[in-house]
Amino acid sequence: MYKEIVAKSEETMRKSIDFLREDLAAIRAGKANPKLVDKIQVSYYGTMTPLNQIANISVPEPRAIIIQPWDSSTLKEIEKAIMASELGINPSNDGKLIRLVIPVLTEERRKELLKVVKKETENTKIAIRNIRRDSNEDLKRLEKSSEITKDDHKKAEEDMQKLTDKYVKYVDDIYKDKEKEILEV
Repeated sequence: MYKEIVAKSEETMRKSIDFLREDLAAIRAGKANPKLVDKIQVSYYGTMTPLNQIANISVPEPRAIIIQPWDSSTLKEIEKAIMASELGINPSNDGKLIRLVIPVLTEERRKELLKVVKKETENTKIAIRNIRRDSNEDLKRLEKSSEITKDDHKKAEEDMQKLTDKYVKYVDDIYKDKEKEILEV
């Protein structure tokens, strides 16, 4: 019984890590990455559509993203959506495709990005600890209702702590990797 709670908690923690990775991939670190434009929504015939569903996105060189829409009539809408996004990059439209040139990050901008990354990683750590807390409360209820023994409860709490430590370490490693990527000149 308690193993199901531990397994469910681990699955939820894994999803938190996946969500963090997706969020951090969208933070630009001076290198071109197609994930930078993944969350951009474009008005496509009156419907908000993800950019990657209406255009081919490629990275031909380390500091450039090329967006080639399948329907060239959407170029203006794509350009508008990029300008309205939080990317902070001006698109260059040549009538067939849009080119985004990723500027070199200033030292000040790198520090700002690190603060954002730190905040995101701290939020993920909090989420992981909340998962542990909720699971431990479920385990207490199971013990009170005599569905599990005191020994099983203790063992499950130890397992939950090991899981929490493991996933918090993953978050720390993700932060270190992203920090290195942002500070790389």
